[in-house]
Amino acid sequence: MTKNVFVIGLNDLNAERLRRLRGVEDVEFHPLLTPAQVSETQDFDIPAMLKEAEETLDAFDGSIDAIVGYIDFPVSTMLPILCEKYGTPQASLESLLKCEHKYWSRVVMREAIPDHIPKFTAFDPFDDEALAKIGQADLRFPFFVKPIKSSGSRLGFRIDSPEDFDFAIEKLRAEIRSIGEPFDHVLSRANLPEDIAAVEGHYCMAEQVIGGRQCTVEGYVHNGEVVPYGTVDSIRYPQVLSFFYYLYPSQQLPQKVQDKMWEITRTIMAHIGYDNAGFNIEYYWDEVQDKIWLLEINTRIAQSHCDLFEMVDGVSHQQVTIDLGLGRKPDMPKGEGPDNVAAEFFYRVFFRDATVARAPSRAEVEVAAEQIDGTRIASYVKKGQLLSELPEQDAYSFAVASVWMGARTQGKLLYNYEQVMKRLNYEFTDIVE
Repeated sequence: MTKNVFVIGLNDLNAERLRRLRGVEDVEFHPLLTPAQVSETQDFDIPAMLKEAEETLDAFDGSIDAIVGYIDFPVSTMLPILCEKYGTPQASLESLLKCEHKYWSRVVMREAIPDHIPKFTAFDPFDDEALAKIGQADLRFPFFVKPIKSSGSRLGFRIDSPEDFDFAIEKLRAEIRSIGEPFDHVLSRANLPEDIAAVEGHYCMAEQVIGGRQCTVEGYVHNGEVVPYGTVDSIRYPQVLSFFYYLYPSQQLPQKVQDKMWEITRTIMAHIGYDNAGFNIEYYWDEVQDKIWLLEINTRIAQSHCDLFEMVDGVSHQQVTIDLGLGRKPDMPKGEGPDNVAAEFFYRVFFRDATVARAPSRAEVEVAAEQIDGTRIASYVKKGQLLSELPEQDAYSFAVASVWMGARTQGKLLYNYEQVMKRLNYEFTDIVE
């Protein structure tokens, strides 16, 4: 019998990935809401999107066997609401919010893994006394600020001085309600402790600076069993906060450090009560102090890592999303792909803004990808576009293209990336430095 799986924000790239998974011969994938509604914008009308999704599901003449997604907010927070209504497996809304509400998440972490989190406090960016109150919480320069709910590195800032804080506050006040108001709607659907309910959707976090070698542990929970299955290095451009590439499997962390991260992962996810869903956790390893810091928990698999797992292990870890959505234990292989290592590279420009004067054509992108077998390139801009129109960017750069590729070694990957990028030509005007 055919199983019907509804995928929120399904696009062509992920539809192809899903068709290559194991055990999907009897599965039919259906789009639920469009990519434009849930990922190609920064304006989210969650009540309207939930209403439209429910109308689509109610009108469907067949079984609703799974409702899944692979995108951060707002998709991640809509999933438990829809899955509860239609009786499909998914983590509870409260357990999901213990991961996604950054303040609540830190409070819960402090209960279970206090040695692996930084000092932190929540603050209202519209409070003119916010900086003084952060100081009263024993946080001194430098520190980081970020929304209690965001996606990617949007509206995250390192603060080294009062002037940096003023700059961040200006940006936060201008943009944070586009995140805060829809997040408030989700919070209104959950049973929150009083102290957490007081920290509304537009609030921000200030946290002690932590750092070291950064990575992401991918995992899932199935019927209460927490299963980490891969560690991905997150490597930044020199001297800046923007990511250069993701590398799988980890090449920069000793095995004992990875083992400890997996142990911490099992401890915190079990403490939260998160179940029957995928997740990933971002960590730092401070090599000098031999200390592991937990940065944050994300309540979905990382899209950026899908092709990396397929190149190295033989299948995208969308396998986790679909198997769990159908109530099955994930069937993730190990080491069955054609490559030893794989990466997603981010081609970035470090302007405050600019206009795209030239972007490579589709044919040029295809020719560049053909230089190295198995390479895939996604170009995100077109001629005449403002870089500031790109969604989900960090505060320091713009990612104008991504390149996925595999190889035998990390060194060969870097060499191959340089050869591919020589074939692509981007030009910019009206540059704001």
